[in-house]
Amino acid sequence: MLAIFLGALDQTIVAVSMPAISAQFNDVGLLAWVISGYMVAMTVAVPIYGKLGDLYGRRRMILTGTALFTLASIFCALAQNMEQLVLARVLQGIGAGGMVSVSQAIIGDFVPPRERGRYQGYFSSMYALASVAGPVLGGMLTEYLSWRWVFWLNLPLGLTAWWVTRRALRSLLVPTHKAQVDYLGAALLILGLGSLLLGITLIGQGQPWDSAQVASLLGCALIGLLLFVLHEQRVAEPLLPLKLFANRTATLCWCTIFFTSFQAISLTMLMPLRYQSITGAGADSAALHLLPLAIGLPIGAYCGGRLTSLTGRYKPQILGGALLMPFAIVGMAFSPPQAAWFSGMFMVLTGIASGLQFPTSLVATQSAVEPRDIGVATSTTNLFRSLGGAMGVAIMSTLLLAMLAQGGLSLAGDALLGSLQAGEPTAAMQAELLLTFRNLLLGSATVSLLGLTAALALPDRQLRGRQ
Repeated sequence: MLAIFLGALDQTIVAVSMPAISAQFNDVGLLAWVISGYMVAMTVAVPIYGKLGDLYGRRRMILTGTALFTLASIFCALAQNMEQLVLARVLQGIGAGGMVSVSQAIIGDFVPPRERGRYQGYFSSMYALASVAGPVLGGMLTEYLSWRWVFWLNLPLGLTAWWVTRRALRSLLVPTHKAQVDYLGAALLILGLGSLLLGITLIGQGQPWDSAQVASLLGCALIGLLLFVLHEQRVAEPLLPLKLFANRTATLCWCTIFFTSFQAISLTMLMPLRYQSITGAGADSAALHLLPLAIGLPIGAYCGGRLTSLTGRYKPQILGGALLMPFAIVGMAFSPPQAAWFSGMFMVLTGIASGLQFPTSLVATQSAVEPRDIGVATSTTNLFRSLGGAMGVAIMSTLLLAMLAQGGLSLAGDALLGSLQAGEPTAAMQAELLLTFRNLLLGSATVSLLGLTAALALPDRQLRGRQ
């Protein structure tokens, strides 16, 4: 759980340090990639770590990921310019990909399927704790020490996680068969996924869908992923066995987790911006506006895990979360941002809906595949979770800018978002913003129905394990 917490914490703790980093290096052009580079690298690394864990043993892979993450944190703290910091963040993301995906796969080695929901719920609580603790710790360290201490903090935590993991996993079995690493498949996957995520990230940052840069990246993604699929059909030991996509339970779980992440991550971007732009509140108040979402997620994860352990079934929890999600988002759409308690109640419900689906979908996936494929199935689940979040932010950001421009706020990109966050909005602007965000949230609720469709189609099976 410490490894999960470390990887999740670094996604949130750095965000509040961005102004200080920008001020010291006087470089705004690469600032967004301090976070985006980490996320892209982590997402691309996840499926590769999953397969290498199946081949070489998960203990070796999680120790490698933790060591790389800790070492890269030192490079981040010592960076002398923005280019060095972004490169160190990419290395840090590669290490985090091993910590996050392999940690969850290890549960499949130690715990019977029926009991896994409880442990995956604990992991989800680490994500929620990181989302709350990250901004607070980042703000305090940056304010009273330096932004570099945001990264120095990882040194004692990373060394502790490495030492504890090394001792605790001594009994973990190591595969004895000769490993055959699909290096070409790994290269094609990095090309395809990396290009796709970079393109999506640029769109989320305000680049037009039809710009030359985005179009070239999406073209590379299409070619890379197509060649990857063709290659995986012919190789003896595929990096990502395509037979897994013929597994109905696993595929439907990946669909539900994609759309759950689409909603959860895009809402963490939309809701603070909605609150800040309509009320004129500061960034600190807008960040606290996300607290109900962070509270609801571990509640849903814990309840979902306990119900899975007690009943031995996973579909009721996933379906319950998928049914609750559109209801909660519609409630947020019609609740005024100024009504903190009323809006917060629907945000708690959204967090519970997400918590019910995230860990339970992973448990269902692990139970549906063969033991030898648990690592790659777990990493594929994390891959769809990351892709869903990236797509959610990109699509919702693009729609927001387009709808605001259509409503008369004709600035574009960062200038538009900056104008929304500056000063007290007029009554006319408030009305226009309220309508825009309401329509956007209603569209988000409509998208969540796709996840509900996948949840309805899930087979309802009994998990094996202790009664």
